[in-house]
Amino acid sequence: MKKKYKIGYTTGVYDMFHIGHLNLIKRAKEQCEYLIVGVSTDEVVQSYKNKTPIIPYANRAAIVAAIKYVDEVVPQTTMDKLEFLKTRHFDVMFHGDEWKGTELYNKYEKEFAKYGAKIEYLTHTEGISSSLLREKLYDKK
Repeated sequence: MKKKYKIGYTTGVYDMFHIGHLNLIKRAKEQCEYLIVGVSTDEVVQSYKNKTPIIPYANRAAIVAAIKYVDEVVPQTTMDKLEFLKTRHFDVMFHGDEWKGTELYNKYEKEFAKYGAKIEYLTHTEGISSSLLREKLYDKK
């Protein structure tokens, strides 16, 4: 069966890897022949979330690399998705649908189109997130 896209790209922190992460990666791979997954470095996470991941970058990248749906793992060293597209072409970026329609992602859609790329928005798995896991961990103390 021919897939919709040749090269796909998605990114995430993937801290405390959970079923929601796996579902998103699996749904992305179902639509492309080759899936590149950017794993946010500890420094990038610190810069925009003001917190350090529980699991260090090298371990998070190793976990993601071991998933059968992932063809390649790259460090995400900037939040600028367009910068990665300019250096490493992909046909589609997969992202959670909570960003659809936002000013930033409307801008990305227009900029990506100039490079022949699209954004596909995927729904999140209900009832699970790294933030919820973090809250549960801290509630136990």
